[in-house]
Amino acid sequence: MEIRYSITLHLAVISKDIPRLDTFWRHTIRDAIREKLKTKPELYGKPLRQTLKSCRTLRIGDYRVVFKIQDITVYIVGIVHRRAKYEGIEKRI
Repeated sequence: MEIRYSITLHLAVISKDIPRLDTFWRHTIRDAIREKLKTKPELYGKPLRQTLKSCRTLRIGDYRVVFKIQDITVYIVGIVHRRAKYEGIEKRI
C-alpha cells in the first residue's frame, strides 16, 4: 500500500511566495506538489546542505519548492525562483 503524505504550507508561503507567482506557475507548482510530494517526496526531492540540511528541494521549471518531511507530513517552507538564494528560508524552519 502506498503512503499518502499530507501537505502543510508555511504561513509565509501562503502570504508571500504564492502571491508572487503568475497563474501559470501557481497551477504548475500545485500540480507537481500533488503528483510528486503527496506520494514519494523522498524520491523526487533533492537533499539540501548546510543550514538547510534538514530540507529537500523539488525543482519545477524556474522555481524550487523547499520542503521538510516529518512522519507522513510534508511541510513546504518556501517557493523560490531558482536564481534566488535560500535567504530567509532557514528562518521559516
